[in-house]
Amino acid sequence: MIISILFSISFCVMNGCTQKNEVNNPREDQVESSTEVNADISEENQGLSEEVKEEGGEEQMKSTTLLYQGHASVRIVTAEGKVIYIDPCIGEGYDLAADLILETHNHYDHTRDDLIKNRNDGCKVIKWSDGLTKEGYQTFDLGYVTVEAVEAGYNKNHDASMCVGFILTFSDGTKAYFSGDTSTTPSMAGLAEKELDYAFICCDGVYNMNTEEASECAKLIGAKHSIPYHVEPMNDKSGFDVNVAESFDAPGRIIIKPGEELELTK
Repeated sequence: MIISILFSISFCVMNGCTQKNEVNNPREDQVESSTEVNADISEENQGLSEEVKEEGGEEQMKSTTLLYQGHASVRIVTAEGKVIYIDPCIGEGYDLAADLILETHNHYDHTRDDLIKNRNDGCKVIKWSDGLTKEGYQTFDLGYVTVEAVEAGYNKNHDASMCVGFILTFSDGTKAYFSGDTSTTPSMAGLAEKELDYAFICCDGVYNMNTEEASECAKLIGAKHSIPYHVEPMNDKSGFDVNVAESFDAPGRIIIKPGEELELTK
């Protein structure tokens, strides 16, 4: 009887110890499973951290934004915060201090830089006469943007020797062409080699080419996106005619109305 009781006690003690050891020392397959879970959590947290950094961190690169002011007037704010005005004349948005002012020719509807009341130190003005000199068409590297003057004019209202267009290349490599007042130029076919991202092409059909000719020019230039602008003569305050803009037919066409913004990206 005593032996039986001692045997039972001994058995219980041993059994309890065994169970305790099993709890404190999990099986190998349990260890591997726990390790895999921890690894999955670690990877998930790492991915989340990278996602947050991309979405809201200061390290995220700002984009270049264009405000279409109407007619041929645009304002651009680069990723670096530099402010560029092209052919100022009409619309809103002249409140930001200028770092660069570009003018394609000397007509009044492209040269109202008096609208720009504030200019940052070192503000540069590049006019048609700076872009086209006796040495030919000029290029200006300003660090945050490179400005290349190109041919424009070639109609009875615009002498090619007194007009330029501009190609702007921003710090991220995005390229935007602004035709200025022009009809088809001899060099337009060569612009395809520049692999432009945006081409702003005038098409008023009165003082310059109409939308049919401008559409053909867009195909020659071959930009990813073509945008009609300077779509009517300066005969009202809007500087825009949506019907004319919609008759412009080109691959990757974008229609942007006065007061609207466009993010310029590759």
